[in-house]
Amino acid sequence: MPKKIIQASIIVATMVLLIASCKTSKTLTSTQTVPTDTTTISFDSAALISVLPVDTLPEIDSALLAPIITYKDTISIIGVGDIMMSTNFPSEDYLSPNNGRDLWAEVKDTLNKADITFGNLEGVILDEGGEQKKCRNPKVCYLFRTPVSYSENLVDAGFDVMSLANNHAGDFGDTGRKSTMAVLDSLGINYAGLFEAPFDTFKIKGLTIGFAAFAPNKGTISIHQPDRIKEILTHLDSLSDIVIASFHAGAEGQEHLHVPRKTETYYGENRGNVYDLARLMIDAGADIIFGHGPHVPRAIDLYNNRIIAYSLGNFCTFGRFSLRAEKGIAPILRVQTDRTGKFLSGNILSIKLIDRGHPIFDTNSTAVKLMRTLTREDFPEIPLMIDESGRITYIEK
Repeated sequence: MPKKIIQASIIVATMVLLIASCKTSKTLTSTQTVPTDTTTISFDSAALISVLPVDTLPEIDSALLAPIITYKDTISIIGVGDIMMSTNFPSEDYLSPNNGRDLWAEVKDTLNKADITFGNLEGVILDEGGEQKKCRNPKVCYLFRTPVSYSENLVDAGFDVMSLANNHAGDFGDTGRKSTMAVLDSLGINYAGLFEAPFDTFKIKGLTIGFAAFAPNKGTISIHQPDRIKEILTHLDSLSDIVIASFHAGAEGQEHLHVPRKTETYYGENRGNVYDLARLMIDAGADIIFGHGPHVPRAIDLYNNRIIAYSLGNFCTFGRFSLRAEKGIAPILRVQTDRTGKFLSGNILSIKLIDRGHPIFDTNSTAVKLMRTLTREDFPEIPLMIDESGRITYIEK
């Protein structure tokens, strides 16, 4: 068979499998079944962007892609960092055009290629009003109020669950918190992390997924209350097949890329010991941990065969976030677990933020290179390897 025909056949097959792998519904019921075949070969262009010798998406789309093997009983979960699509406070000058839809153009298809997609929602979803937060230090204080119309982007981008446990959840008081929860409820997006919503559960592939989120901030479920953390996660573990947990913790900025394995403080605030916190959470029943707060990526860790991402940095943060150096690196972390939450494999996809906070694919693999180095330096003892493409696998003994 001529070479061109062979390549065309492979590309057609790739596109069929890509379409089949996309999310088809925000609400998945427990009556859905898992394929009965032992393995499924799927092709994912985003997973290999960091190693392809191309610079544009058209070139990537036409490139010959290597397969990623997934097994019938796996659950795929994507995690990203901070999301603040725009704010109309203190001025509408901070609103991105076209209701923020253009911000997601390059990454939304990739975000939809998982059973569950997670992000950390910074600020509140509210058109106007609310009780403005009083800041101890106005020089380092920002308030985020995203218009309700922008929230439709979260559905379009495939988000299933959001953390509300962060220092901006109370930017506009009870009015902002209630509006945010009401909007997410209307969109069918699960959330947790506030006093009013300490945890949530939902169904996927016939499994019950539990979710909880924690932060050191007023109105959130505190990282400084270990007994409360244990209570919530133990309860979720009793209800759920897989428990996803998130924390907003650790010091901020380029000076704090490394996980120090001790308590971190920032602007006089106790930001927790994320190393001990992650282990406490897993011992209590968490299976996957997505961290955020430092605004830079941090290392990947493994404990009891459960994956820990200490910080996924910024992801889609328009207008009001510093994007200098590592703050502009925005990884997508995709993990596969078995039906009990045990980590099987993963991928880091390199994304960078351009202009005022627009996520696009980074063909220089900056996120992969950084997180690979940090993981090797901070956790040399764990039995995981991150290769140059961003693939995360167990080290064979």
